Amino acid sequence: MFGEFLNIVFKSIKLDRTLYSDNKNFGEASIYFAGLIMILDGIAGAVAANTVIKTAIAMSGLTAILTWFVWSTLIFVIGVKLFPDKNTKIPFKKVLTAIGFAHAPGLLRFFAITPELMVPIIFLTQFWIFAALIISTKQILNLKSNLKSFGIVFLSFLIIAFLSISFVMSRMDMLPVNNI
Repeated sequence: MFGEFLNIVFKSIKLDRTLYSDNKNFGEASIYFAGLIMILDGIAGAVAANTVIKTAIAMSGLTAILTWFVWSTLIFVIGVKLFPDKNTKIPFKKVLTAIGFAHAPGLLRFFAITPELMVPIIFLTQFWIFAALIISTKQILNLKSNLKSFGIVFLSFLIIAFLSISFVMSRMDMLPVNNI
C-alpha cells in the first residue's frame, strides 16, 4: 500500500502522463492517496513559510483540502460541463483524485529549510504543480489539445486568484489599523 502511494508520488513528480491514464491508479485507495498528498502539500508549504513567518501548520493542511476541492470543481465544471471534447465523460471523483495526484511536486517544499531557499523552491514547485495539472487535465478529460488543457487549468487558476484576492480585500476592513 505504501509502495503504491510512493509510486503515485514519484510518477507525479516525474510528470509521467501514464499515472493518469492507467485505471489501476484510480482504485479504492486512490482518493485517500490524493487527500494525503494534498494535506502533506499544505503542511510542506507551511514548513517552507515558517522559515520566514510563523504559519499554522494544521490550518495549512485544512486550506490545502479546501483548495483541492475548489481546483477540482472548477476543472470539472470548465472541462467537463462547459467545454468538453467528444470523449470527455468522467466522474467528479476521478477529477478530484487526479488533481490531488498533480499536487505531489508540492511535497518538495519540505526542502525549503532556510529563508534563502523558500522563495525559489515555492516558485519552482508551483510551476511544477501547474505543469502536472495541465498533464493530468489532458489525460483524464481525454483532451486532444495541450492548449485546451492549459486553458482549462489557467481559467481555473484565474478564478481561484480572483476569489482569493477578493477574500483578502474583504478582510482588509477588519484589520486594526491606526488612522493617524
